[in-house]
Amino acid sequence: VLAKGTTEAREDAVIAAHMNGTVLPMTEVQDEVFSARVLGEGAAIEPTEGRLYAPADAVVGNLFNTHHAISLVTEEGVQLLHIGINTVELAGRHFKAQVQTGQKVKRGDLLISFDLETVKAAGYLCTTPMIVCNTDDYQRITPMANGRVKAGAPLLELKGRPTL
Repeated sequence: VLAKGTTEAREDAVIAAHMNGTVLPMTEVQDEVFSARVLGEGAAIEPTEGRLYAPADAVVGNLFNTHHAISLVTEEGVQLLHIGINTVELAGRHFKAQVQTGQKVKRGDLLISFDLETVKAAGYLCTTPMIVCNTDDYQRITPMANGRVKAGAPLLELKGRPTL
């Protein structure tokens, strides 16, 4: 599900913000894998509340058993939502999944809730990247928001690729 570059034709798409908070460019995420865009292009949000929402109509491709990360498969491609930096170390404490693998979700559906203040108090960043894991399938991925954003607002514009 997370393979990059299938070279399939892709349609243009707009992906919504996955949280309420402040948008950060991927280059400013305090984790080298995300900031170097190793997994793909995207944008991150520094959340103001402990709620992660579906950024598009999709199917839950994978829900990590620690509930700190989830992958979604949309008609346009694959996005990975990852709550926090190194939050896997919490082994699921303070995270509650609201969905399950294979479930269909609509844009704006609550995916995961978490105790934002407790996670921060434990010394973890809650910056939440949204990555288009098949970045190579698109001509361009452009951020559409900066500063404060509300969940559901346009966040990323994906410029499709014609059939090869």
